[in-house]
Amino acid sequence: MPDLSGIVKAYDIRGVVGEQLDAALVRDFGAAFALLIKPEAPSVVIGHDMRDSSPSLAAAFADGVTSQGLDVVSIGLASTDQLYFASGSLNLPGAMFTASHNPAKYNGIKLCRAGASPVGQDTGLAEIRDTVEQGVPGFEGQRGTVTERDVLADYAAYLRKLVDLSGSRPLKVVVDAGNGMGGHTVPTVFAGLPIEIVPMYFELDGSFPNHEANPLDPANIVDLQAKVREVGADAGIAFDGDADRCFIVDERGEPVSPSAITALVAVRELAKDPGGTIIHNLITSKGVPEIVAEHGGKPVRTRVGHSFIKAEMARTGAIFGGEHSAHYYFRDFWRADTGMLAALHVLAALGEQSGPLSELTSAYSRYAASGEINSTVDDQVAKMMAVKDTFGARSGVEIDELDGLTVQLPGGAWFNLRPSNTEPLLRLNVEAANAEAVQGLVDEVLAIIRS
Repeated sequence: MPDLSGIVKAYDIRGVVGEQLDAALVRDFGAAFALLIKPEAPSVVIGHDMRDSSPSLAAAFADGVTSQGLDVVSIGLASTDQLYFASGSLNLPGAMFTASHNPAKYNGIKLCRAGASPVGQDTGLAEIRDTVEQGVPGFEGQRGTVTERDVLADYAAYLRKLVDLSGSRPLKVVVDAGNGMGGHTVPTVFAGLPIEIVPMYFELDGSFPNHEANPLDPANIVDLQAKVREVGADAGIAFDGDADRCFIVDERGEPVSPSAITALVAVRELAKDPGGTIIHNLITSKGVPEIVAEHGGKPVRTRVGHSFIKAEMARTGAIFGGEHSAHYYFRDFWRADTGMLAALHVLAALGEQSGPLSELTSAYSRYAASGEINSTVDDQVAKMMAVKDTFGARSGVEIDELDGLTVQLPGGAWFNLRPSNTEPLLRLNVEAANAEAVQGLVDEVLAIIRS
């Protein structure tokens, strides 16, 4: 039996094309997915990004689905949140072919049940892996059919219905699509709005010739920052490769933290639904729950990762959720993540008032943060224990282990240290009152980890 544990991750399937993923294996994944969801739905909706390998892999997956008697609705080129829209609006399970921000040699599959409900290790992905490893059983009945359907215009109209920009003052916005799917969706979503788009790298190119499509890496937003300053734009937006995440820079070209965006969007959602629940993961700024509570909302803290966020949103009936990684989840979008909808909220908030974006977002940025700092270690558990022992011995320190190690210090500073699930890394995030306090705490923790 093949061992697929290296490519079947916690939330998706991902690997190097030609080495770990090929059409034959993907066909088996399609057939196994069909077996999983056959009792629930008659069809599967499939979309793909702009990587060279994506159309053929999507077709192989469709072949696997139809070989088990289910039909396929192919939406062709799509962002991941466009696939979620199709899954939600058509009430069908879905498969999206993308490796998100990973380099060009990678590809992968994100799966969901009808209504964009996530499929992860504990909700079907392990079962799919086992089926493929053990050999997909044949099907003697009639094959399914494949039909094509373009949902881009419907997706754009749905987003514009959720966020009204018709009354916005005119804005100039630089958008860096990173040669990813933002170049496909942005022109349609923003058509007719009072927003002048200055496009960067809208050409769909899965080789990513300009920079990696990962806006959380500061090196990948340098061009966007420069262009915003050059053209005197009101804001800049960078999308990742499959355009489900967005990253914002202000009129000065300065990055706006995803925590500040989470707080801003949360306040807007609470204005529509007073008293609603807002989900935030434990690495977002503590300013997020503070601001949510001040606006009458109920903040709920959860682990990092979209499956935890979506499960908690379902459990609590939350109206919105945000993560430090620039994933934003909306109840009105089937609890799925959509960077495009978050971007529209930011631009609507900006367009409703006369001040610059830096002034608007400053109200949502209360503390200094380190960002995520990775350290390669030989023994994750031993280093975590060393940090826990060091800080746990101090008076007034509070420690919890909801996700890794979160240490709350007297005076308000805190840090979280988490092990990577796939690499020998520890990930450190620190927040404190000012940059000096952040650096001091970073130095202290890293001295223990890297000793």
